[in-house]
Amino acid sequence: MGLKQSDITAILGPVDETLMAELLATGATASELAEAIAWVNNDEALIGEGRHLPAGRVAALIDILTPDDDEELG
Repeated sequence: MGLKQSDITAILGPVDETLMAELLATGATASELAEAIAWVNNDEALIGEGRHLPAGRVAALIDILTPDDDEELG
């Protein structure tokens, strides 16, 4: 079953409407969002465990959750 707003808020905390819409549009599940968060926060450890690089919806979520290097912070 796809993500619900309550799933996203439970996993990420409050997020803006744009991010919420982008995450919901992926059709991902709550477990896929949790996996994407794990990759965003600690990709080296997961690679060290021999896990395959994410693909599909998890990869799409990672792209959404990872700020572009070109974006200016602040």
